This record gives sequence, C-alpha cells and structure tokens, in this order.
Amino acid sequence: MLKAITASLLMEQVLAPNFNFKTKKFDDDVPAKKGELKIKGFREPSSDRVKQIVATDLNDLKATILQDDTFARAAAGSVDAETTNKVLIPKIIREKYPDLTEEQVEEVRQQVVVDSVIKNGEVREVGDKRFIKMAEKFVNIDELNINLIDSVNPFQRAFEVLSKSVTPSVLRLIQDTITSTKIEFSEEEALALYPKIKAWVQVNGKRPDLRSDDPAEKRMAAALLFLQKLKQKREAEKTATEMGEPS
Repeated sequence: MLKAITASLLMEQVLAPNFNFKTKKFDDDVPAKKGELKIKGFREPSSDRVKQIVATDLNDLKATILQDDTFARAAAGSVDAETTNKVLIPKIIREKYPDLTEEQVEEVRQQVVVDSVIKNGEVREVGDKRFIKMAEKFVNIDELNINLIDSVNPFQRAFEVLSKSVTPSVLRLIQDTITSTKIEFSEEEALALYPKIKAWVQVNGKRPDLRSDDPAEKRMAAALLFLQKLKQKREAEKTATEMGEPS
C-alpha cells in the first residue's frame, strides 16, 4: 500500500515543471533564466557526487523517504515541518548515502526540500510578477529564501494521505514487518517454540504480541513472525520452481 501511495505522489511531482535552483546572491538583480529559480541562502551542489545524486537519484531518494518506517510512523501522528526537514530527511539521506559529508548531506537535503515544495506549490502570474502558494499563502517568487521554504513541510500531501491510510492496524503491520527483518532465529529454535506458542494461544485466546511487556510473549511473537516469513519464502520458491523460474 505504501508503495502505491508513493508511486502516485511521485507521479504528480514527475509531471510538474522542473526548475534549476540557483543561489540568489546579495543585491542580485539579474533576472533568472527560463526554467531557473533563484533562492536566497540556497546551497548549490559543491561536488560531482552531489550533482550526480541531484541529476539522477532525486525521485528515488524521495521514494526512500516516503517509504521509510520512521516517516510512516511520523505520518500517523502529527509532525511539524522543522522536524521533517531538519531531522527525518537528513537522517534518511545519511543512511542512503553514507559516503557524504555533513555539508553534502545538507546540499542534498535542500535540493529534496526545495524541489518538493516548489513542485507542490501553485504558481500564479500577476502582471509581471510570479507568486507561488506555499503553506496556504502566496509568496513572491523573487523573494524566496531557504528559511521560508524550510518552514513548509515538503511532503505535506504525503503526510495527509498516509495519515488517513496508515490506521493503527496498518501501522502495527508496518512495525511488525520491520521487526521481522531484524529477528535472529534458527529454524530449529523457532520450530521448537511452536508447540509452546500453540498452547499459549489456546490459553490466552489470542496470538502473542511483539509489543508485550512480557519477554517470553515477545519471544514467541518473534518466533511466529520468523516462521511465517520462512513459510512465505518457501511458498515463493515452490511457485518459482513450478513455473520453471530460478528461485
């Protein structure tokens, strides 16, 4: 579901006009070229690595941000623009590109935020001036600065969609899926726990919960997730074999 939401939101941005973002220097009265947008305080890419990310990886990076588990949990709550822009996005960039310096992370972060905010904005022309709608108000494009843009949640629409879609049950499913990738079990250990899990379910009338305060219940829940994942993997391998595909 998250992938479908991400694809839909990114498609809207792909179809939006592209801009080449430049730093607007002090007393810069040179008109921006066609397709160019000047922003005060904006950091342009300072290295070939950042230029490459901006040129080829920006949409992929946005998809990574939208599908990040921390982002999904944040979307289910109420997260302000500053937290999104200054905490969540840089964290994801560092994890995706561990080779970047902090300065390069900031350059990539600004590209992601600015590109998303501008593409989500509505541009209007009044006489010889252009205005863009950000956070429910129109701002003169010639007066854009990075602090103003950072005050806007670049993925507000994504947050709104995810907040409606990520119900408590879906959020639990997301968390359980994430947890299952971190579980360390041998097949023998998990199978050995299975009779105990069945007995526990009969006594309690429910499956063991990963969020339980009881370590034994959490361990059984983790073993059950491991076995479910193992079963899904083997069924997929069996299907692939029957279809003559490599597993």
